[in-house]
Amino acid sequence: MAAAPARGRPAASGLLSIGQVLARLTPDFPALTSSKLRFLEVQGIVSPTRTESGYRKFSAADLERLRMALTLQRDHYLPLAVIRDYLADLDAGRNPAPPTSMPSMTATPRRYRRDELLATTGAGPQLLNDAISTGVITAAESYPEQTVSLLRTLVALDRHGIEPRHVRSLRQSAEREAALVESALSALLRRPDAASRARASELAPELAARLDEVRSLFVRDAIDRMLS
Repeated sequence: MAAAPARGRPAASGLLSIGQVLARLTPDFPALTSSKLRFLEVQGIVSPTRTESGYRKFSAADLERLRMALTLQRDHYLPLAVIRDYLADLDAGRNPAPPTSMPSMTATPRRYRRDELLATTGAGPQLLNDAISTGVITAAESYPEQTVSLLRTLVALDRHGIEPRHVRSLRQSAEREAALVESALSALLRRPDAASRARASELAPELAARLDEVRSLFVRDAIDRMLS
């Protein structure tokens, strides 16, 4: 399914802020948030440029790429891994048929051997070894899509001198945030009925996104104070 044309055009500079991207996309995707945009970046759907101050800037091509990914997600319930592979084929100059159906729910999720993980993410062996030795990534014979996304992010951070050992505390912080979410949903989680469990499954990502917003605001405030 072809993506619909973008509403409005980018500013004269050709680049858009997160707020401007949201203004163009939320009429069609009301649930879209800045957290979701950052999540799509981590998942390799889009790669905005950064200003010297670290602010994300999206091109017109980024905007269309996001619109396509969100359309495939909304209309065909496709997982991001399928959408990312489709976009990668387009980037490589191939002409793949647009994915239009959800893969079988009984299909085994894709897992990656070590060599496949390195090839897919562009990570060097030492970076992966460091991530494992610091506990940022758990060693295994094969790795899920989540590890692919994490290692991609570590590759991007490593280019700026931020090593796995530097982000180990972020994993510990994430565990504390997960504990907060679990505590907030404890009443639902204690109930044996399926409806309560389903409601908890709906609320957990929402609470996690709100915590992510708070953390992002704290980091942005600290960076602003650093640069002032």
